[in-house]
Amino acid sequence: MAFAFLAMVPLVLNAQTLPPAQRSGNAFLSPELRAMQNDATRNPVQLWLEQGRTLWGAVDQPNSCFQCHGDVQNMKAVATRFPKWSTSKQQLINLEDQILDCAQRSGKPMKGLENPDVLALSAIVHESSQGMPYQITSTPVDASQWQDALNQGAAQFTARMGRMNLACTHCHDLSIGKQMRADVISPGHPTGFPIFKMSWQSMGSIDRRLRACFSGVQADVPAPGSQALRQLELFLKMRAQGIPIDGPSLRR
Repeated sequence: MAFAFLAMVPLVLNAQTLPPAQRSGNAFLSPELRAMQNDATRNPVQLWLEQGRTLWGAVDQPNSCFQCHGDVQNMKAVATRFPKWSTSKQQLINLEDQILDCAQRSGKPMKGLENPDVLALSAIVHESSQGMPYQITSTPVDASQWQDALNQGAAQFTARMGRMNLACTHCHDLSIGKQMRADVISPGHPTGFPIFKMSWQSMGSIDRRLRACFSGVQADVPAPGSQALRQLELFLKMRAQGIPIDGPSLRR
């Protein structure tokens, strides 16, 4: 089902010319938030980007990201490939999971997906991939597990849940453009992550945002880093094929 749908999505480079169902969340920002996002002197995301560049390090800093990967611009397109199947862990991992693993190996472990340092590094890696669409694929070795995870994510997207008895599709397919409190409902394409959400007054990962959606419909909230969240993330990013990454970004 997922692949039949994806085959219908054209590769497009200018999100502003797309029909509403194929636009990123940035296209649904209020004029005030859009102006703030476009002004580097007022955009709080810049603080995380600056922190990320500091953490990335330089050629003379041992155990830094630079020591393995060189300049962060060498990471161009890396964010387009997550989540991916980890053969060693036999499960999906996303970019923040990978950052945590790298930090552990480098002897500078970080705790938690919402750790400010993890999000700062995620922010600069996503920034280096801006303008590029997702390129998420399986390998012949993990094709079966990967496809099963994608199918599980698709099933979650259409499954009613919680006391409100709603599925993701009810908002992000059937109610695009409608007002929900102070927000305009977007298609839910996750091209803008990580996000600085004004109501959080902090940067947050897609993991945190998905858990907030579960809470919003009064459903049981999956644990941070759970495979249910990674499967849903995989489906959402496959559903967003062709839409350029434009994060990190702001949200209300």
